[in-house]
Amino acid sequence: MAVPDDLWRALLKADSGMGLPLPPGEPVWGAVVRTMGLIQAQMKGDAGTVLCPEKSKQEGHIWGSMRKTAFILGSGLLLSVAFWNSVTWHLQRFWGASGYFWQAQWERLLWKFEEKEWILFIIGAALVPGLLFWAFNGLLLVVDMTGRPTFISRYRIQLGKNEPVDSVKLRQSIRTVLFNQYMISFPMVVFLYPFLKWWGDPCRRELPTFHWFLLELAIFTLIEEVLFYYSHRLLHRPAFYKQIHKKHHEWTAPIGVISLYAHPVEHVASNMLPATVGPLVMGAHLSSITVWFSLALIITSISHCGYHLPFLPSPEFHDYHHLKFNQCYGVLGVLDHLHGTDSVFKQTKAYERHVLLLGFTPLSESIPDSPKKME
Repeated sequence: MAVPDDLWRALLKADSGMGLPLPPGEPVWGAVVRTMGLIQAQMKGDAGTVLCPEKSKQEGHIWGSMRKTAFILGSGLLLSVAFWNSVTWHLQRFWGASGYFWQAQWERLLWKFEEKEWILFIIGAALVPGLLFWAFNGLLLVVDMTGRPTFISRYRIQLGKNEPVDSVKLRQSIRTVLFNQYMISFPMVVFLYPFLKWWGDPCRRELPTFHWFLLELAIFTLIEEVLFYYSHRLLHRPAFYKQIHKKHHEWTAPIGVISLYAHPVEHVASNMLPATVGPLVMGAHLSSITVWFSLALIITSISHCGYHLPFLPSPEFHDYHHLKFNQCYGVLGVLDHLHGTDSVFKQTKAYERHVLLLGFTPLSESIPDSPKKME
C-alpha cells in the first residue's frame, strides 16, 4: 500500500531536530531528497567526532560501515516508497475520475445478466481473453507467413528461422491450440465459477479499488511464477519430457500462437493451473480475472512470438529456452536466478539483448551474434 502524501509530510516534519520546512504546496519528492541530504551531512559530522583514531579504529570502521549500510538501505526504501506513492497517486486520480463511469457500466451489466451471472463470468473469464489472444496472434501470423510488414519482421530473434513458417506444421499446431482452448480451458473456466462463487462471488456489485487491483495482480504474478517454474522443470524430467513436454518443444524457434501448443496434461498443469490458482486464493472479482487472464495470454504470446519488438517485454529469455531446452524455465527469471538455471544464458549475446527495447534499431543488429556460431 502506498503512503499518503500527508503522512509523508507528518513524518518528515517530525524528523529528529532537522527543522525541515515543508510548505503546503511543495512536492513530497523535494522534501525527501532534501531530508536525505541532511541525514547524510549529519552522519558525516557524527563520524568525525565519535571515533578515536588509535583506540577505536576497528570499532569505528565497523560502526561507519553499519551506518552507511543503514543509510543506503533506508534511503532506497524511502525513495522507493515515495516513488510508488507518486505513481499510484497519479494513477489513482485517473482511476477515481473514471471510477464512477466503470462502476455504472458494471452495474448495467449486472442488471442485464440478472440471475445469469455465470454467463457474464464466462464472457469475462473466457471469451474476452480468448478473443484478445487470437487478435494479437492473428497479426503476428500474418508476419510469420508473409514476412511482411518488414518493420515487424526485421525484429526477428532467430534470424533465418520461420522465414516463412512451415504452413503444414502451423496448421497442426493451430488445431492443437484450439482443442486446448475449447476442450480444456473453457470447461476449466466453467468449473472455476462455482468455487469462486462460494469463496467470494466474482460478480459482486462493488468493483475492487485501484490499490487492491494492483495487489491482486502482484500476487497472481508471484503465484504463477512459482507454479509455472516448478511444473515446467518437472516436465523436463526424462520421465515426463518424452511423453508430454516434447510436443511443445517441437518449435525450437517459437511463434506466438504456439504458446498454447502443448500436450493436454501440460496445458492443465503448466498453463491453466498457475494462472487460475491466484484468482482462487484471492477470491478475485471478475474484472480482475478478466484483466489477469488477458495479460497472461498476451504476455505468453509475446514470450513465444520470436520478435523482440520495441516497447514490449523482451522475449529473449523464453526464446533461449526453446533453443537450448535446459535453461530459463520461469517467467520472471527470479527462480531461475535462485536455482542457477540461467547461468549459461547469462554468458550469451541473448542475455545482453534481454532488455526493453526503447529504440527502433533491432537488437540483432546492435548486439549481433558471434560470427562463428549462434549462442
